[in-house]
Amino acid sequence: MPAIVLIGAQWGDEGKGKATDLLASRIDYVVKFNGGNNAGHTVVVGNEKYALHLLPSGILTPGVTPIIANGVVVDIEVLFSELDALTSRGIDVSRLRVSANAHVITQYHRTLDKVTERFLGKRQIGTTGRGIGPAYADKINRVGIRIQDIFDEGILRQKVESALDIKNHLLVKIYNRRAIDADAVVAELLSYADRLRPMVADTALELNHALDAGKIVLFEGGQATMLDIDHGTYPFVTSSSATSGGAATGSGIGPNRIKRVIAVIKAYTTRVGSGPFPTELFDESGEFLRAAGFEFGTTTGRPRRCGWYDAPIARYTSRINGVTDFVLTKLDVLTGLAEIPVCVAYEVDGVRVEEMPVSQTDFHHAKPIYEMFPGWSEDITGVRTFADLPATAQSYVRALEGMSGARISAIGVGPGRDAIVVLHDLV
Repeated sequence: MPAIVLIGAQWGDEGKGKATDLLASRIDYVVKFNGGNNAGHTVVVGNEKYALHLLPSGILTPGVTPIIANGVVVDIEVLFSELDALTSRGIDVSRLRVSANAHVITQYHRTLDKVTERFLGKRQIGTTGRGIGPAYADKINRVGIRIQDIFDEGILRQKVESALDIKNHLLVKIYNRRAIDADAVVAELLSYADRLRPMVADTALELNHALDAGKIVLFEGGQATMLDIDHGTYPFVTSSSATSGGAATGSGIGPNRIKRVIAVIKAYTTRVGSGPFPTELFDESGEFLRAAGFEFGTTTGRPRRCGWYDAPIARYTSRINGVTDFVLTKLDVLTGLAEIPVCVAYEVDGVRVEEMPVSQTDFHHAKPIYEMFPGWSEDITGVRTFADLPATAQSYVRALEGMSGARISAIGVGPGRDAIVVLHDLV
C-alpha cells in the first residue's frame, strides 16, 4: 500500500490531530516524522479532549501502531509524562515505537533555547523554549545525543562532555549563567533507560516491512509548511522539515512510497510567534476569530495571531508538498459573518503579485488584495453532507478550492470527532 502524508498548510494549528484521527480507524501505523514537543494536536473524542504534544495522534485509536521516527527530537521526560497522562485515562500506550536514531533533547538544550531568546531581545524568533532548535543544531553539528546512546554509558558520557565543552563557555562567558554539570546530565538520561528500552526499535525497517505487507501508513507532520526550515518564512520557522518531503528523510522510507499528500488548512489563517503574516487582523475581526475559534496554543497557551484565508499561501503549499487533497477545518468559526474576505493576491510596491514572493523583504511588505464572499448565519456544526451546508458556505468552499491548487476532500464543521463533512475518500 502507498504511504499517506498529512501536513499543515499554513503556520500550524490547522487541526491536523483531528484529520489524523479521522483517518486512523482505517490505517495501521501513524508516524511522527519531525519536530518535538513544540507543537500540539488537540483531539476531541466524545466528551473527552486530549492535548498531544510529542505523541502521534494515532495513539488514541485502538489497533494503530504509533511511531516516533528518526526525524523527531525527543524530550524523554515529556514523553513519559504524556504516556502516564494517557494511561491514567484508560488509553493503551503499549504499542508505541521510538526510533533508536531519534535525537534527544537534554536539559542544556532547554537552557540554551531560553537564554538565547532572551539575549536576542527584539530580534527574538518566538521559540517555545523547549530546546527543539538547539537539539537540531547539535544534530547537524554532529554532537547530538541519540536515543540509542542512552543504552551505552561510555558513549553517552563522551558525547555529553563533548557537547558541553563549548556550551558551558557560552553559558558562562556570554550569557552569564552557571555551567551545566555533565555528570548530572548523564545521570538523568541513564535513569530513563530501563523504561525506554522496550519502546525502542529500528522503526525504518518496521515501516518498510509494513508497507511491503500492504499496511496503510500515515505520516503525520508536526508544525506546518510555512514553518519548514527550507520552505517557510525563514528565519521565523521551526528547525525541521515539516513538508511532505520530510516524511521520507524523517522516517527512512523511499519517496516513491508516498502516493497521497493531505494538507490541512483552516478556513481562515493563524500563526504563533514572530514573522510576516500578510492577512493578520488587529481589529475586532481578529478578536472575533480568536474567540470563536479558541485560538490559543495547545502547547504554550499563547494567543494566536489571526487573519483571513490566504490563497497564495495555499497555492504555495500545494506546489511545495505535491498536495493531492485539502482538509478545510474550522468552517464553523466563520458562522455569523455577513461577509468573509479572502486574500486572492498581494500588492508589493504597487504591483499585483499572484504568488507568494520569494523575497523575505517583499513578503514582509506584501499587502493583501481581498475578494469578498457572502457569509451565513445558520449553525453548521450538525451538518454531515455538503448539500446540507448553507448555499453561501458551499460557495465559499468551492471558491477556496478553485484558487488553492488542489481539491477539498473534507470540511471540519465543529470541534467534535464526527463534526466533519467528507467529499472524497482520503485513503
